[in-house]
Amino acid sequence: MVTNADGYAEREAAKVMLNDARQVAEDLDVEVTVGADKGYDAEEFIQACLEMKVTPHVAQNTSGRRSAVPDAISRSEGYAISQQKRKLIEHGFGWAKTVGRMRQVMVRGRKKVDEMFVLSMAAYNLVRMRSLGQIRPQSQ
Repeated sequence: MVTNADGYAEREAAKVMLNDARQVAEDLDVEVTVGADKGYDAEEFIQACLEMKVTPHVAQNTSGRRSAVPDAISRSEGYAISQQKRKLIEHGFGWAKTVGRMRQVMVRGRKKVDEMFVLSMAAYNLVRMRSLGQIRPQSQ
């Protein structure tokens, strides 16, 4: 989702997408988690996640302050796994910036940038699907 960069837009967009994901879930008791970087470690975002029954696996920002992520969550095994896997998500955004030409877009307007972003991420998914579908030789 493309938004205006104002320092709050990422968290607001995340709340909208999480709410959509929660509504799509057929079973309201199914556990939903969200992984995010330190920029999402804000009290209002963490509280919004908990109210939506979404477990926030947000990287803790402890630089001169206390993290908003509850200790019960940050000490869980799932949180540790989530923090390791979170780094894999960054590959897609790196690919979009370099190969997908998202680092410095040549279009103007949020709608056009959003279209370019969706197309770039769809292309990344196709590249990943090709790579995942290849038969890899097993080492012996």
